[in-house]
Amino acid sequence: MNTRPDQPLRLGTRRSKLAMSQSGHVAEAVRAVTGRPVELVEITTYGDVSREHLAQIGGTGVFVTALRDALARGEVDFAVHSLKDLPTTQPGELVIAAMPKREDARDALVARDGLAFEQLPDGARIGTGSPRRTAQLHAYAKSLGKVIETVPIRGNVDTRIGYVRAGELDAVVLAAAGLNRIGRGDEATDLLSVDNVLPAPGQGALAVECLASDTALIAALAELDDPFTRAAVTAERSLLAALEAGCSAPVGALADLLADGQIVNEMRLRGVVGTLDGSTLVQLSTTGPVPQSYDEAMALGRELADEMLAKGAAGLMGERSL
Repeated sequence: MNTRPDQPLRLGTRRSKLAMSQSGHVAEAVRAVTGRPVELVEITTYGDVSREHLAQIGGTGVFVTALRDALARGEVDFAVHSLKDLPTTQPGELVIAAMPKREDARDALVARDGLAFEQLPDGARIGTGSPRRTAQLHAYAKSLGKVIETVPIRGNVDTRIGYVRAGELDAVVLAAAGLNRIGRGDEATDLLSVDNVLPAPGQGALAVECLASDTALIAALAELDDPFTRAAVTAERSLLAALEAGCSAPVGALADLLADGQIVNEMRLRGVVGTLDGSTLVQLSTTGPVPQSYDEAMALGRELADEMLAKGAAGLMGERSL
């Protein structure tokens, strides 16, 4: 990091309205803790320009590679990612210096006529590009005695909500955190309970990443870190990594903190994998002391993943060939 106090820190960000908004929030926080100006450097990723479905172009990592390349080339000093976009393996030359306090982790429904999920008609057409959401939405509908049709969609928030406004779809499902960050949380017609739809591992959280060699910047960014958020998403991502190794089914996970009065004393980790039609879900949870270290959080996720694999998670969509 250039240590001249008037030298702007360069924050690499995707160009989408949501990415620019969440990077802007981080930039303000970094300015506050460092006293340095921060400039946003817009970077186009392959995931932003490709119209193919995410699963076909390599999953969420397609949004990350260009930002990490810019870090490695020294074009930016640090980058902000949606944590759910990060692959579970961390490159050795980069470090997640901060995970700020998490936004709402839930999925949000934006439906026509202000409808909640339980009010949608039988056969409702719901847009989502996420296999995880697809599996759980079908299971949720089935529990209500309904059948829905899920329609694969991509695009930014405006594009997705536009399908509902134009009458092409009855509803779309988006991350509540994304809507909140761009000031459109009031457009959600229903916030889906995590008892029915578990979010993606890390959903609602951000990762602030920089070079592992930049110790001065790491120390400055660490001021933004929220230890409870870090413990929770580390456990969720550990579960995801362990399941990815033995199972190709879509994964939902959420770690939440259980408080006794004002004292947070336990963490509950829930995980789900399922078939895309929602006919079979393996859903388990475990509760234990709040992890006090990275290794403890990783162990919590691995243990639950092992239980889920033992309960048949690996067989849901075919085991991965190693």
